[in-house]
Amino acid sequence: MEFHEKLQALRKQRGLTQEELAERLYVSRTAVSKWESGRGYPSIDSLKAISGFFGVTIDALLSGEEVLDLAREERDRSGVRTRDLVFGLLDCGAGLLLVLPLFGQRSGDAVRAVALPALTGVQPYLWWLYLALIFLTVLLGIGVLALREWENPLWEKHRAGASLALGVLGTLLFSLSHQPYAAVFFLVFLSIKGILLLKKP
Repeated sequence: MEFHEKLQALRKQRGLTQEELAERLYVSRTAVSKWESGRGYPSIDSLKAISGFFGVTIDALLSGEEVLDLAREERDRSGVRTRDLVFGLLDCGAGLLLVLPLFGQRSGDAVRAVALPALTGVQPYLWWLYLALIFLTVLLGIGVLALREWENPLWEKHRAGASLALGVLGTLLFSLSHQPYAAVFFLVFLSIKGILLLKKP
């Protein structure tokens, strides 16, 4: 009998629904459903909670092959959490554009570097686009950092894509509006994210 079958049998012996088991283990119902359908394994911490709740050893829950699968899955989760940490910090780092003098402003024949709040001489809609892009990027970064442990398939699937999309958008917007330093700033962050994705767990 495999883990997912054992878990389902233990849950039914106690007369619990997936929802009730999820509440007792402090996980989502979708996590329990995923485990019981054999589409994944719980984290080490969740496995300890399952073992304690049902009063069985971890060895009784998992076969040798399942232990190896669990170790691989835990390694992958750890890699994703690290990637999310870096993505979140880089996205929050976009807020530096509000204080670093990375925007070019014409002053007679010269161009001087200023921070976004001091930038004048550009179309107001462009200034607001810059601000909105920076705000959205920082907001996404905060969300990624705050929700790193949240097991939601939709969030897990799209958080990295949203971060990359904002990076591409920022690079293009600043390039097309002749703000090379801000464009390079976004491009460097985008390159780091791309390298991390290539080293995908």
